[in-house]
Amino acid sequence: MEQSPIDKLINDISKLPGLGRRSAQRIALFLLKNKDKNLLPLIDSLNFSYKKIIECRECGNIDMQNPCNICSQNSRDNSTICIVEDISDLWTFEKVGFYRGLYHVLGGSLSAIQGIGTDDLKLKNLLKRIEARNIKEIILALSTTMEGQTTSFVIADKLEIFKDLNITRLAQGIPMGGEVHYLDENTLNTAFQSRKKIT
Repeated sequence: MEQSPIDKLINDISKLPGLGRRSAQRIALFLLKNKDKNLLPLIDSLNFSYKKIIECRECGNIDMQNPCNICSQNSRDNSTICIVEDISDLWTFEKVGFYRGLYHVLGGSLSAIQGIGTDDLKLKNLLKRIEARNIKEIILALSTTMEGQTTSFVIADKLEIFKDLNITRLAQGIPMGGEVHYLDENTLNTAFQSRKKIT
């Protein structure tokens, strides 16, 4: 039996991250109750995004130009690349605004459960970028999950061939404003092991 258009819409919406069947039903009803006001503008926006937004061949960001706006800025520090797992991580750094170097979006992290290996990440492109440019520092800004840490170690291992390259990672431990007695064991251990001299 052929699926009804409403069921197909609900199923397609439920495939979006963070949405279950019930949320998808609410969104579908909202869109269908006033199609001209709610659904048509969304269709136009999706069509426009599909036609105009492309992936940057340099860093993996998405933009309407290639290379993207970040890679094209002459004012950025072209000697530093910050490696992130996903575009949303890049957007977070850009929103805060303190980092003025380049980025490299891996497209995920290594995961045996999800079947993501080194060939699935954009590591070859990263190595080419380092070779082609005078990169002095690589910042590993990956998540502190087991997958993120494993990915960081694999990348650091692959980058050992570049003798003058400085490889750093984000500091880990107690968050600003955090109280010690509320911290989990792993966070506290990492903070203790990563302690620094004050003066």
